Amino acid sequence: MPEQTERPTLEVCLSPALLHLYDLAQKIVVVIDVLRATSTICTALYHGAQKVIPVDSVEKCMEIGRQLGAVTAGERDGHIAPGLEHGNSPLEYPASFIQNKTLVLTTTNGTRLLHMAKDAEEIVIGSFLNVSAVCEYLIARRRPVMLACAGWKDRINLEDSLLAGAIIHRIKSHFDIQCDAALIVEQLYETTQGQLMEHMQQASHYQRLTRHGFQQDIAYCLTIDGANVLPVYRDGAIALA
Repeated sequence: MPEQTERPTLEVCLSPALLHLYDLAQKIVVVIDVLRATSTICTALYHGAQKVIPVDSVEKCMEIGRQLGAVTAGERDGHIAPGLEHGNSPLEYPASFIQNKTLVLTTTNGTRLLHMAKDAEEIVIGSFLNVSAVCEYLIARRRPVMLACAGWKDRINLEDSLLAGAIIHRIKSHFDIQCDAALIVEQLYETTQGQLMEHMQQASHYQRLTRHGFQQDIAYCLTIDGANVLPVYRDGAIALA
C-alpha cells in the first residue's frame, strides 16, 4: 500500500487584529485586500510595473518616491492621500502609464497587513483578479497556508472573506483544514452562487466606495482572473514570482 503524504494545514485570519494569535514562521501567507490594495498591486504588475513598494505611511511613500523617481500612490479612507500623485484605484494603472515604472503604495489596510506578516515563510498577494494563479501556487508548494484578510480598520469585511472562501473552495482537497474561520468563509462564498457583485451590495465597503463614485473599481476588482499573475513580497518590494 503506498505511503500517504500528510496534507499541509490551511487557516484563515479574518482581521489584522487577530494576526498575533497565529505563528506565521513556516507558512505561506496570502495577503487579501480586495477593495482595493491587492487588486491594484496585481493590476500594476500585470500591466508591466517593475515592482510595487508597499509602505505604511504617506511620509515614507513620498520620501521613497523622491529617492527612486517612482510613482507615489495611496489612500486614506478611500480618498487619494494628500501629497501623493495617485490613488488606490486599479483603473489608474494601465500599461500605457505604469509599464517599467516602480509604484510606491500606501493604503489604509492592505499595506499595513503586509508589514505585519513579515515573519511568514513567504508572502503572496491575493485578489479575485489572480485567484487561479494563487490557488495553483499554493497547491504546487504544498506548504502550510494562512489566508490573511486585511478587513477595514481591524474590522472583518465581506469582500476579503469571500475571496478567502473562493480560494478554499478550489483547493480544500489538498489541505488539512481544522479552522472554523475557514469553514465559515467557504460557506459564505458558496451562498453567492457566482453572483459576487449582487452579494457585495450588502457590504459596508461597497457602500463606502460607491459614495465616492468607485462603482467601476468594485466591478473590476470582482473580475475572476482579470490580472492573473503571482505577486510575491520579498525584501521590501512586491514583484512577479
